[in-house]
Amino acid sequence: MANILIVEDNALNIKLFCDLLAAHGHTPEAVSDSRNALEAARQFKPDLVITDIQLPHVSGLDLIRMIRKDTELASVPIMAVTAYSAVGDEERIRAAGAQAYVSKPISVVRFAQTVDDLLAKGSDIDPTGQAQASWANESNGGPGPTDAGGEES
Repeated sequence: MANILIVEDNALNIKLFCDLLAAHGHTPEAVSDSRNALEAARQFKPDLVITDIQLPHVSGLDLIRMIRKDTELASVPIMAVTAYSAVGDEERIRAAGAQAYVSKPISVVRFAQTVDDLLAKGSDIDPTGQAQASWANESNGGPGPTDAGGEES
């Protein structure tokens, strides 16, 4: 259905995200070194980018900004995923250009729904992320039976 680039440095999270996306009929491509993410995105031509925020070398925020400045990739929707969520993080992530923000450990249902929502919106997405404020992550009080991917390295 869709090409989805995953930028994540944790092997378990890569496997989880790739398995979930493949199970929903998508073609995932993972990049574990954020220094290679922009070039990988140019070659893979994703319909969606899912990026961790806490990455070595090039942070997820910097990567989002680079994607937004790239003429080939500027309109690609971006979902940020992070285990580190503090006051103001969501605003910084959205200001960088991500349309969605999901905290780890992820809710598998919320993750899949957010992917579907972003893909459905496609080119209607505002690259500033302001139009999708309703897609903000909401804490559900902690991990539950459908939560996964809480490891961050």
